[in-house]
Formats: sequence, C-alpha cells, structure tokens
Amino acid sequence: MTVAERLDRARTVLVVVDVQEAFRPAIDHFDDVVAASATLIQGAQALGVPVVVTEQYPQGLGATVPELLGHLAGVERLPKTVFAANRADGFALGARDQVLLCGVEAHVCVSQTALDLLAGGTAVHIAADAVSSRTQRNRELGLRRVEAAGATITSVEMALFELVGAAGSEGFKMIQRLVK
Repeated sequence: MTVAERLDRARTVLVVVDVQEAFRPAIDHFDDVVAASATLIQGAQALGVPVVVTEQYPQGLGATVPELLGHLAGVERLPKTVFAANRADGFALGARDQVLLCGVEAHVCVSQTALDLLAGGTAVHIAADAVSSRTQRNRELGLRRVEAAGATITSVEMALFELVGAAGSEGFKMIQRLVK
C-alpha cells in the first residue's frame, strides 16, 4: 500500500459527477451533496483549480442542479452515457495528475470514474461528504471499494485546506469563509 499524497492545487482537477435535477428525489441526502459540491466548486475556483462537470444523459435526466450552475459560469458540462466520467467525450485533465471527486452515485459513476483514473496512474481523492447514492449501503460500498483500490477518502474541508496549504496563504480567507 502506498502513502497517500496530499492534494496540490497545481496538480489537482475537481471533477463534479452528475449532480442533476432528476436525482434529487432519489439520492439519499441529495441537498447535502449539492451544498458540499457547491463549496468545493467555489473553493477550487478561488484557488485556481480547474473544474470538470459531467451530466449523465442530460436529455432524460436534466441538467446540473441550479444551485451549482450559479457557480459554473464558463465551465463546460460534458454529456455522457457511459458511467465513468473520464470516458465522456471531451474529458481531459491536461498535465494534472490528481483528481478530487464529488457527485453521484458513489457506487456507480463516482466509483467507476475513480477506478479508471487510478488504473491510469492518477491519484484520486473523494470528498465523502459530497457523494451519495440512493441508499447509504451503496454509498458505503462504493467508498470502500475505491478506498481498497487506492483512492483517498477525504472531506470537503480536509481537501480545501490541503489545497490551501497554510494559514495566511493566497485563498486562505476565502476557504475559511466557505467552510464555516
């Protein structure tokens, strides 16, 4: 087992997976996932971390929820029918080799994305408080599976403060406001 690396804002991409309107009534704690994802998006943008957003079959499942769209000006949303977000047309990390994941569902799209990225040598961190599934059991199984494969399970606050690195650094005050 390798030692997990800390997130580095120069190496990280935030990937927001399928936080869409049609999932709202079905996903356990959906509003919590939306709020946590919004915090991650705002924090990533404040720190210069690129954001990639996917939408599973948007013609049938609708667009990304309005609570996130307000923070995504200029961010392309990638439509997909595959489960692994990294297989969506247009998905790219550039030269970055760390991904911070959030979204739904933990045991399907989030876990398949994580497994693919890990297999390709990308370090994967999953903000556990920003992912869910229709049931807590499936959420837990999805997180356990990716952790066993080498992903780091983290939280929104842990991830954002890792990306900041130090009190008084650029972006610290913004992140501090976001997590309070």
